[in-house]
Amino acid sequence: MSKAIVFTSGKGGVGKSTLTLSVGRALAEIGCRVALMDTDIGLNNLDVLMGVERNIIYDLTDVIENRCRLSQALIEDRQCMGLFLLPSAHSYEQCHADGQSLKEIVTRLKASHDYVLIDCPAGIEFGFHRAVAAADEAIVVTSAHLSALKDASKVAALIRSYKLDAHLVINRLRGDMLLSGEALTVEEIRDTMNVDIIGVIPEDDYINLVSSGGSLSKRSDGHNAIRMLANNIYNSTDEIYDATKKYRGFLGGIKRKLRGKV
Repeated sequence: MSKAIVFTSGKGGVGKSTLTLSVGRALAEIGCRVALMDTDIGLNNLDVLMGVERNIIYDLTDVIENRCRLSQALIEDRQCMGLFLLPSAHSYEQCHADGQSLKEIVTRLKASHDYVLIDCPAGIEFGFHRAVAAADEAIVVTSAHLSALKDASKVAALIRSYKLDAHLVINRLRGDMLLSGEALTVEEIRDTMNVDIIGVIPEDDYINLVSSGGSLSKRSDGHNAIRMLANNIYNSTDEIYDATKKYRGFLGGIKRKLRGKV
């Protein structure tokens, strides 16, 4: 059964769009047909992350206003077969998308895709409500900073008001800070927020390559964590990546000392 998942966050800058793309690629790599839907109108950047911004002929607005077929607006990812993007409008003034329009497009995408991943605008303004209303469930992306967790908690509460299941992904978690007691643990975050944690993504320089239009190294910690998250989504499991693993033992202690000096 096809599923629409909205990726949202309380504040910007927590890596939501990069994570949406990375999870989409991971799901496509295990054989799923995936559509990414960028609903951050005017501030959209999934097309840039995928490196397909010059390939856009039609966008979300064109589909809504019947200037093209849905299939004409979809752009396949250059790096991963089976992954497609429905780009958003670059001008907010020219887009007349409402919640019902997005819901209808998501329904049509679900007819030909296993997953529809909706990249939601940060915050809780109209764009948030429009995107969440079109989804079957939600993933809230946050960092481990207290301010981000506070905002993510508010977002999760709003999502539950839509009768949707909300899951949490802790992004950019530093294992060295966990071991030194400088960051909240995964268990402490789960208990504080009362939200199921579906994934933990470590701080990983390779993920920055995705943010600049590159690909994530398959040997990186970030790639392993994102694959684990994708498997949790696909198999309804709850295996959580251990961000402290590489900082344990003798060599891990050296890495912690070096990281502390950077």
